[in-house]
Amino acid sequence: MERAILVITHLKKDRNAWEAEEDVQELIELTRSSGCEVLAQVKAEVTHPNPAYFIGSGKAQEVALLAQEKGADVVIFNDDLSSTQQRNLEDVLNIKTIDRTQLILDIFAQHAKSAEGKIQVELAQVEYLLPRLSGKGIMLSRLGGGIGTRGPGEQKLEVDRRRIRKRITRLRQDLEKISQRRQALRKKRKEVDIPTVAIIGYTNAGKTSLINTLTSSEELVRDSLFSTLDSVSRRYVLPDKQKILFLDTVGFLHRLPHNLIEAFKSTLEEVVEADILLHVLDISDPLAQKKKDAVYEVLAELEIRDKPIITVLNKIDKIERPDFTERQLSRYENSVAISALNKLGIEELIRKITNRLVRQVALLKTFVPQEKFRLLNLIYAEGEILKESYQDRGVYIEAKVPYIVRDRLLSLLKDKD
Repeated sequence: MERAILVITHLKKDRNAWEAEEDVQELIELTRSSGCEVLAQVKAEVTHPNPAYFIGSGKAQEVALLAQEKGADVVIFNDDLSSTQQRNLEDVLNIKTIDRTQLILDIFAQHAKSAEGKIQVELAQVEYLLPRLSGKGIMLSRLGGGIGTRGPGEQKLEVDRRRIRKRITRLRQDLEKISQRRQALRKKRKEVDIPTVAIIGYTNAGKTSLINTLTSSEELVRDSLFSTLDSVSRRYVLPDKQKILFLDTVGFLHRLPHNLIEAFKSTLEEVVEADILLHVLDISDPLAQKKKDAVYEVLAELEIRDKPIITVLNKIDKIERPDFTERQLSRYENSVAISALNKLGIEELIRKITNRLVRQVALLKTFVPQEKFRLLNLIYAEGEILKESYQDRGVYIEAKVPYIVRDRLLSLLKDKD
């Protein structure tokens, strides 16, 4: 296990209302999730980042002495470093120096299991590393050498910009093929018109525990950040017999690196296409509101903040005072309190999903034979007629109707009188 010194550089200008101590705790959790031991922390208030060292030469010397004293293997900064800053810091500190983005990429590299996940992580990594190939900065020959240097398959890459650019092109092509396959699958889902419910939320909020509870699946659950990276889909039948599909997605994060969002666009398209979003929020977390804001920032970047959202206040089993939970329910719009672990509040959550889908419409395309013309009354009453074509034996009709009405009509049309 590698040992790390953390450098917390808190900019004096506002950083989305996150305090220095909150940044410290999240960086500690990220570091531990990567499998690295935290030896010590160094805090530095920065008015303007130093162009050469980000924290200034004096502070850099202080970190160097501490790292030598503690026997550290790596220094981790909670802000992104330029290639020049990283190169200069490694010269002064004389040990590996990485920033927050590289740390997150390392965690993603460890947890990516599917072919798509590995391609997405590798693309984000090589795009991050490309501008850092010059001089004494990150040398790609060190890949596979511990925290901040792991990649899918722990393969070594040649220090050759042309080869790296070719690799980026190939990875993007591979992702495009995967994206096309996803689009084909989504098209098939739309043809059968199964509503999709995407489970989103801050990393480690309990999304995977929830999908396990809802669908009796056995996806990996760990108390660490980004323990689940690859997207998961599971079928579910609501009490009114409506079939839906739950989609588990990659966890969001405060200041999630933009290149990660770009690399995972094909996965996040599932969120964009979903009919309902379940936003899972760890209500026992003192930073719940700030983490909710961080999730909504990503939704805004994906341009989907206007989708129907049910806020799932998870981990109420950790709350000792019932009045606290009641206050939070009134604070968050369209919310439900649950414990995914202890299966509390699940029936109320399912009721909310069912009620939401009742108000959403599906496209009905069907032929109604003469002997079942009575069903037209239901379509006229509950739906919006788009097309109607009378024929000898009946009528072909296209209409927008509620999901539950669509399923009922299709079932009745299949039944024999």
